[in-house]
Amino acid sequence: MMSARLLVASLILAGLLILASCSTIQKPLQEKQQSLLVTATAFNSLPKQGQGNPNVGAWGDRITPGVNAIAVSDDLVSLGLARGTRVRIEGMKNECVVLDRMPARWKKRIDIYMGTDVKAARAWGKRDVKIYWTVPD
Repeated sequence: MMSARLLVASLILAGLLILASCSTIQKPLQEKQQSLLVTATAFNSLPKQGQGNPNVGAWGDRITPGVNAIAVSDDLVSLGLARGTRVRIEGMKNECVVLDRMPARWKKRIDIYMGTDVKAARAWGKRDVKIYWTVPD
């Protein structure tokens, strides 16, 4: 009698363990490659450019020379280019991270951070580039 109860309890416990382990199995995170043609300009961390502290982005991130950062227009945020998204920009060696937002009037636009190098920002100018990023599927 005691061994039958022990057997039933063991089977119930084994079943619960199997159910618990099945609920923790997750399918691998799928990522979807995105690309878009945007207008790209450049900015510096100078007091006369932007609003407030020139070394702090719209989300409060510190942006200092040497950081590969970009600002994005609001419409791009809704396409998956949220804070922290890694972005490849056609014509640039390094990958950039979204750390700032642009004023609401801009559409399909990024602003590439170039530290205090005003000459580099002016040399970049304004151009159309293709950008690439991934979003969870």
